[in-house]
Amino acid sequence: MSQASLRAHQAACRACRACVDDGIIPEANPTFEGEWGAPFLLVGQAPGPSERESRRPFSGRAGKELDRWMLRAGFDSPEEFRRLTYIAALMRCFPGRNAAGTGDLRPPPAAVANCAHWLDAELRILKPRVLIPVGQMAINRFLGAAPLEHRIGNRFGDRPVIVPLPHPSGQSRWLNEPANRERLGAALAHIADLRANRTQELA
Repeated sequence: MSQASLRAHQAACRACRACVDDGIIPEANPTFEGEWGAPFLLVGQAPGPSERESRRPFSGRAGKELDRWMLRAGFDSPEEFRRLTYIAALMRCFPGRNAAGTGDLRPPPAAVANCAHWLDAELRILKPRVLIPVGQMAINRFLGAAPLEHRIGNRFGDRPVIVPLPHPSGQSRWLNEPANRERLGAALAHIADLRANRTQELA
């Protein structure tokens, strides 16, 4: 696979209208970010309303929290984190708001199925060294179903190494528990170790 393969893949993804054609969402706005050679691949659930406007993953409040986490994980700046990380999601377009207007809709299975081949292709093209699934849905996609307490703070596999993170959304209450904050700290320490190894390789 090559940089040209990634560019062709990105152009095809940006042009995708499958979920509009299937009546799942009213408009398509495929959102992802990253360059050839990125050693980290971060996979979220779906873009939110901020991402729909900016077409940049994690550009809203959750993104600011993610940036803070990545500073704790040893990246020099949010810019360095994004330079070294390809950011995608299980569903590439904004799924819409829930009926109560209190949050975003959970990506419907049909949309996740429509988008699955984009993620599969990115794994083949990029061959990331580190995979960071963010949130329960993304973690389940790669590691199977289990409580977050059994996933966060651990690392799995070899190539890629998988380091799960909870979702940085302010709506999540999981991090209210001190033990879960410790699990997050352990996960960020794993990422820091992997980032330091990457820096040594580039030296």
